[in-house]
Amino acid sequence: MDRKEKILSYMCSKEYIPLKFAELMIVLDVPAENEEELRDILTELCIEGKIYMTKKGRYMSVEGESSTVVGKLVCNAKGFFGFVICDDENESDIFISGDDMGDAINGDRVIVHIDDNDNAKGHRQGHITKVLERGNKVIVGVIYKEKDRYFYVRPDNRKIYSKIIIAQSDAMTAQMGDRVAVQITRYSDKKKIFGEVISVLGQQDSLKSCIEGIILGNDIKQEFDKETLNEADKIPQTVTESQFAGREDLRDMIIFTIDGDDARDFDDAVSLTLKDNGNYYLGVHIADVSEYVKEGTALENEAYKRGTSVYLADRVIPMLPTSLSNGICSLNPQVDRLTLSVFMEITGDGNVVSHKLCKSVICSKERMTYNNVNKMLEDGDEELCERYKHILPTLKLMEDLAQILKNKRTLRGAIQFDFPESHIVVNENGEPIEIEKEVRGTSNKMIEEFMLSANETIAEYAFWSEIPFVYRNHEAPTLEKIMTFNEFILHFGLSFKGKIDRDTPIHPKALQQILDTVKDTPQERIVASTMLHSLMKAKYSEENLGHFGLAAKYYCHFTSPIRRYPDLAIHRILKDFLDGKVTGNRISYLAGYVSAASKHSSDCEVNAETAERDVDDLMKTAYMSSFIGQTFEGVVANVTNFGMFVELDNSVEGLIRVENMTDDYYEYDEKVNTLTGRRKQKSYTTGDVVNIVVARTDILSRQIDFVLAKDADRKLLKKFAKPIEIPKSEKHGKKSKRKKSFKKYNKKKK
Repeated sequence: MDRKEKILSYMCSKEYIPLKFAELMIVLDVPAENEEELRDILTELCIEGKIYMTKKGRYMSVEGESSTVVGKLVCNAKGFFGFVICDDENESDIFISGDDMGDAINGDRVIVHIDDNDNAKGHRQGHITKVLERGNKVIVGVIYKEKDRYFYVRPDNRKIYSKIIIAQSDAMTAQMGDRVAVQITRYSDKKKIFGEVISVLGQQDSLKSCIEGIILGNDIKQEFDKETLNEADKIPQTVTESQFAGREDLRDMIIFTIDGDDARDFDDAVSLTLKDNGNYYLGVHIADVSEYVKEGTALENEAYKRGTSVYLADRVIPMLPTSLSNGICSLNPQVDRLTLSVFMEITGDGNVVSHKLCKSVICSKERMTYNNVNKMLEDGDEELCERYKHILPTLKLMEDLAQILKNKRTLRGAIQFDFPESHIVVNENGEPIEIEKEVRGTSNKMIEEFMLSANETIAEYAFWSEIPFVYRNHEAPTLEKIMTFNEFILHFGLSFKGKIDRDTPIHPKALQQILDTVKDTPQERIVASTMLHSLMKAKYSEENLGHFGLAAKYYCHFTSPIRRYPDLAIHRILKDFLDGKVTGNRISYLAGYVSAASKHSSDCEVNAETAERDVDDLMKTAYMSSFIGQTFEGVVANVTNFGMFVELDNSVEGLIRVENMTDDYYEYDEKVNTLTGRRKQKSYTTGDVVNIVVARTDILSRQIDFVLAKDADRKLLKKFAKPIEIPKSEKHGKKSKRKKSFKKYNKKKK
């Protein structure tokens, strides 16, 4: 047992009483020269949530207190409350009212004392006793002035309820209405937050300032530091024969890449031949990024911190410098590249009967695009078929194998979301000029099937090899989420077949059957997206828990080490394993490494996805600003007591507020999720097709207002022409109405 474990064991014992640091020094008989070591150990235990310091400076243990848990506070953007997501995944979430948050804000890691194990909403309820770790390094918002006394910033993130007070001397050059990035300097006992402006991003309604704010607000770093760039610049841009040692030379094989027209980094290439026994021999060749991004280097540290590349509508923020991602690591055509290759022997019914993993060197024969391959395989384009006749037979063979693999996945019950995604086209100024549907043709699906097969094969190989590893898990949805989704699809006359309860969990095949039923209907996208939100979020983990959505027992991310850190991490582990280095102390080190990398990469992925979604919503709002007053057909995506959300064919979603449904007085029925007119009995529910008029767009809130076309008279549209004003509570620093309404709600409940 090391010192840290001994100290924790003592603090968890019955004999321990809460002590201050100086007292612990005496009781533990720590020499003066080891004072800093003890302080570091206590700090680590606090960060890990195993102990905490009281307001009086005494250290207490969390362990053993059944009424106390540690987790992350996630607030609600539309109400004054939140939930603590417990560190222990076996613990259910804890409801926290706004009055019980103390000085914690959204994203903070906290200690919670549980007050009620089953409140009126069916949740455990508690109050926050301690903030262990602040979750917001930088907060972005719009700056306002409180008369002539001070500035304050209203956060863009509506999950952060507190305004941030800024002294006039800490406001830099910011003016009223500017979007700024703020570094928090102090949290006061009176729930006030103080900060200083570190960057002025521009006017609040500027598209550029909004995007920069989203990037900063999600803790995404854009620029690489000098040390990282210097390391990258020193790496040669060509492969030498001295690097071939211990690698299989595959340069004579017909290997090529297939990617999008605008792709710049190519981290996967494919090959396919037929064996004498009639089986397919599929090769998936992945850029060996770990050969250049070594442990302990600035490049490695930077890749770990970023966790993933971020793909925004107007830019890509890469995980690695471009000299690697677009240069020596990219599988560009007609040049030698170092790779990690997995070969799979696949039968005619889609079973992988054997595989081989090896370090390799390849020379890609062609840089193919999805569009060109689709034209060849789907349309038989004569010019393209002649130009690429040397690989056309391989492409046709790949088409056959991809269909076999898809059929195999379908039979085992994998969920296949085939509804079209949207792609936002921007001009040279980064402004949205079009929203297109992304077409997924034969070649897109073909590469997807091959990458899925490689990921599953590698995950199974690692599992049975019993090596430390980063798996990609997707757990089965909770019964509560499935029952809620079942209630939702009842509006479309759909339901699950057979019994579903805690003893009979849902199978992914049942969800796929629902998707098959609504395919090619106006409701397809809404049903599919609602189903997607009903499923658990996939995460990285050192444990193999399987992938529900793919109906796969083993799964990992192996195929994109240029843009995802987990892929890079497992490449390093696999290469060590092939070289016989995963033994002894290395196993112990890797066990800790994959655990930390899994959690950190999952967090980075959430930040990236949030930024990507928020930028998409922003761009869609800006794009629809050009269509004010125009009529479109849409589908009701959701009905609430305050109105209904309508989704257009281009994936844009807007809100029709109930007060603007002027032909009747509409009432909301929660049981059937319907708005019904009191006089005419006209009702609206999820899935209804309606004609709408775009009434207003608000860049700040990324909100689009629609009105029903039949209600869109001149008087109503004129109402939307008025600018959106800041609430008085924000203008004059008065108490927020949100808190008053919450207290009123609590009073009613009592």
